[in-house]
Amino acid sequence: MTGEYLYWENVATRWKDNDVYGHVNNVVHYSLMDTVINGWMIRTAGFDPATSAAIGLCVESHCEYKAEVSFPDAIRVGLGVGRLGRSSVRWEIGMFRASDDALIAEGHFVHVFVDRRTRRPVEITDPARTAMARLLR
Repeated sequence: MTGEYLYWENVATRWKDNDVYGHVNNVVHYSLMDTVINGWMIRTAGFDPATSAAIGLCVESHCEYKAEVSFPDAIRVGLGVGRLGRSSVRWEIGMFRASDDALIAEGHFVHVFVDRRTRRPVEITDPARTAMARLLR
């Protein structure tokens, strides 16, 4: 299952990520997905969140929880692209406990790229399109 993802990032959990039930709260999973996607876009796809003409707006997100994780566990986050359209991309994410490779959660985000000013959909252009295509599963 880990071979399905083409980009990997290790993320440390934080003390504040645990909730009253003693495990990482569900909202942290969404935050990690968003952080890994946007960090990859900045480092790899030429995206600048402050100045890029086109920005990706999340129009759909989903997370299916498979196992618990708690601080101080580290999480290995795998990222791939399930679909690359004209103006949208479906990111697919797998989260695994780093210590034993147990699947913690699987999810997806769909981003529609829009003009920063008008908020109307625009075509995903290079270098982002080429970089995203390298992650197609």
